[in-house]
Amino acid sequence: MAFDANYPCDTEFSKLLARRSDVDLTVAALELARDAYPQLEFRETLLWIDELSDGLSAAIASAGTDRAALMLLSNGIARDCGITGDSESYGDPDNSYLHRVIQRKRGIPISLSVLYMAVAERIGLALQGVSAPAHFLTRLETAAGSIFLDPFCDGQLISYEEALSRVRCATGMSSLQSEPFLEPVGPREVIIRMLTNLKANYARLNNWHAAWVVQHRLALLNPVSYEEKRDLGFIALKADRPGEAIDLLEGCLKSCPQEDREPLTLHLQEAQRQLGRWN
Repeated sequence: MAFDANYPCDTEFSKLLARRSDVDLTVAALELARDAYPQLEFRETLLWIDELSDGLSAAIASAGTDRAALMLLSNGIARDCGITGDSESYGDPDNSYLHRVIQRKRGIPISLSVLYMAVAERIGLALQGVSAPAHFLTRLETAAGSIFLDPFCDGQLISYEEALSRVRCATGMSSLQSEPFLEPVGPREVIIRMLTNLKANYARLNNWHAAWVVQHRLALLNPVSYEEKRDLGFIALKADRPGEAIDLLEGCLKSCPQEDREPLTLHLQEAQRQLGRWN
């Protein structure tokens, strides 16, 4: 699939750009995966999720409590399907792509959370994403309070207090300061975090062409962000797009903080040298 900056095939990503709320997160995640796997057909993944949901729905519907329902969901995905967290190759980009998570039976917290939420939604459980620092979680609101589920750790259920303690340990913040990190987030925040992870992973691998595609999406989702525009300029240079890098870096120099002026100038000069060699 040739790259098209307007994303005409990505209906859910286009909704995010338009700031619509009716976004199918599962399909949006697969649209990101299609960047790396241009021939990806969504039907197989969606059918797998539907079949798993159908197999779990009767037992979950008859569960006596919300906690019991979540345990059945966890057992169905982690125990019966064998899908769990990938500690050995955590930074592998495949861990962020939903169809590869299902195929490899391994993922990172956020991609596994997307899978759990997809199955839960089809069964009727309103499982929501929680963008906790360092470790994405999911959350179910019940009459007895919030129950958190950690898909990376085989669907472990944890209390609000335990989740709060995790955030405090990760950030060094007080309980009061940590509480906002446990609030549910929507598809937009989930997709941005998935892209941010992919950006870091591809940069670590020096795969700048893949990083550019990821960063292009991030810059579109955050059009007023100086940082995303700056990073797109840096990555464009490394991805052999000097003309685009020049435009971006020149724009950033007009409003950059003082500490960015020197690296921006050096990158701009290198982009100009590259373009000169091409011309």
